[in-house]
Amino acid sequence: MKDKFFIDTNILIYSFDKSEPTKQKIAKEIISKAFTGYAGCISYQVIQEFLNVATQKFEKPLAKNDCYKFMTNVLEPLCEIFPSMALYKEALEIQEGWQYSFYDSLIISAAIRANCNILYTEDLQHEQRIRNLLIINPFIQQ
Repeated sequence: MKDKFFIDTNILIYSFDKSEPTKQKIAKEIISKAFTGYAGCISYQVIQEFLNVATQKFEKPLAKNDCYKFMTNVLEPLCEIFPSMALYKEALEIQEGWQYSFYDSLIISAAIRANCNILYTEDLQHEQRIRNLLIINPFIQQ
């Protein structure tokens, strides 16, 4: 059985970052793996964060049509977790128990609610385990 994994926003962002070719390659591999094995997912929060960065902070911001295309072809098919009171309550528990920011705790909570075993992110503590979830920074060279 393949491990189900959650893709944090920074992975999606790096898939567009030509100034970081190694990270771009790894990010694209993770996204591709999400589709070929149907084992990767994201949450509504990842969509919001990605679109904000892509339209305002990319060196060359994505045009509206390019955003629509990426949303339709990548983000929408991967999105499994949407806002709920249960998600927010769990995020508050994670925030208190592990001392992450609320928004990082929402990402962790979304990954747990999606029954993921792995959370790919550059932003959290590499190899930390929270419940059944293992946080992995895929850009660390082993």
